[in-house]
Amino acid sequence: FRYEFKKDVVIDLVCYRRRGHNETDEPSATQPLMYSAIKQHKSTRALYAAELVSRGIVSDEEVSNMNSNFRQELDTGQHVVKSLVKDPSIELFVDWSPYLGHDWSPHFNTSMPVANLQALAKKLVDIPNSVALQRQVNKVYADRAAMASGEMPVDWGMAETLAYASILTSGNKVRITGQDVGRGTFSHRHAVIHDQKSGQDYIPLQELAKDQSDFTIYDSLLSEEAVLAFEYGFSTTTPNALVIWEAQFGDFANSAQVVIDQFITSGEHKWQRLCGLTLLLPHGYEGQGPEHSSARLERFLQLSAEHNIQVCLPTTASQVFHMLRKQVLCPLRKPLVVMSPKSLLRHKETVCSLEELADSSFQVIIDETDEIEKEQVRKLIICSGKVYYDLRAERRKRDISDIAIVRLEQLYPFPQEDFEQCLQQYKNVELITWCQEEPMNQGAWYASQHHIRRALHAHFPEIWLEYAGRDASAAAAAGYPALHISQQEKFIDEALS
Repeated sequence: FRYEFKKDVVIDLVCYRRRGHNETDEPSATQPLMYSAIKQHKSTRALYAAELVSRGIVSDEEVSNMNSNFRQELDTGQHVVKSLVKDPSIELFVDWSPYLGHDWSPHFNTSMPVANLQALAKKLVDIPNSVALQRQVNKVYADRAAMASGEMPVDWGMAETLAYASILTSGNKVRITGQDVGRGTFSHRHAVIHDQKSGQDYIPLQELAKDQSDFTIYDSLLSEEAVLAFEYGFSTTTPNALVIWEAQFGDFANSAQVVIDQFITSGEHKWQRLCGLTLLLPHGYEGQGPEHSSARLERFLQLSAEHNIQVCLPTTASQVFHMLRKQVLCPLRKPLVVMSPKSLLRHKETVCSLEELADSSFQVIIDETDEIEKEQVRKLIICSGKVYYDLRAERRKRDISDIAIVRLEQLYPFPQEDFEQCLQQYKNVELITWCQEEPMNQGAWYASQHHIRRALHAHFPEIWLEYAGRDASAAAAAGYPALHISQQEKFIDEALS
């Protein structure tokens, strides 16, 4: 019906339970009067058969034969449910064959010609003069025009938008839903421009080319469970699309935990149903309190097994560009859980040039980027996410030259081989510390330390992995800014000591 008439269907189904909750449940134990009445009531099959007989459509003998034949098929183990989809060429059929039989790999080439990227960048900022931009939005697009011409480095919002543009012009759809996704919770996206005079929407990502793929973006209602469940279903039937659900804050994903537990992280294992859904969960400790700091990274890592999902913490504009491209261009469909940033969206050190954006690819691990001699390193700090920039800023402030910082941009599947190759470069290291901004009982510490210790045992068996981070906490974060700052200063000092 929906395919034929392009309309939704609502079924008002009135029914009753004829038997117990399961095979061992006898419902009359708790509902004696109701089930006494139900036993006297003929079954749906009997009522329907009687109606057909009364109309002369079938005879009593035919009804009896149909019933006995059906039971015989059941007894002999035959298929009694006929497939509704018989012809694989019909519109209902989704071809998943290109995505079957592929193993996960940490490396996939997502580079593209810089000329093509620059052309897309210029197209994105080519706003018709008839569209009246709000003052702050006008500044965003003026800056993006400067980025397109090479006058400014590419920031997070522009890199993300360019990723979508490159995907749309390569034959793949993009769909984004969530609360305030058109603008972005932190006003970094502005994928939907609202004309200040007419009130009409203008969406640059829908105006790239005549033959581009569909771009849809919806600001959703305040029901994480409902929206995420729908997007899971959409992604399981649309393998050639980048389907994204973004939480307003990562903390709010807990309102949809049942969808994450029962479907997203376990659906492939239970039903062999592939899913390429991407979750963008803003995560980071910036003093906003226990309800606006943590996307509960530890829960996703606890749910990780058998290469069921990917868990990434990109820390640069280039990384988010290539991560999103890899998710849809690589012929592998696994849910992608992203601890996306808040303050890093406008951090001056997360930017890159168009050339850097075009030539690189997603890196599961980023080695030390400052000019520090590896032979002189006595201590190695391993971390993920925003805390890297906090550590590096304090290290520069203290003018420390014998401590290196390595970023894990993907925590699951853990890039064991890449990590060990990176580790072996620090031949004179004496101390190795895992540093995180989350409390000890949260974040990646408990789920990832055994991967790191495995590498230490192989290459530095005499070194014990140390921890630097907040103490264990019942809440996700401190509720007072002063306490947040003091905790931050304490573990940063411990890490750099």
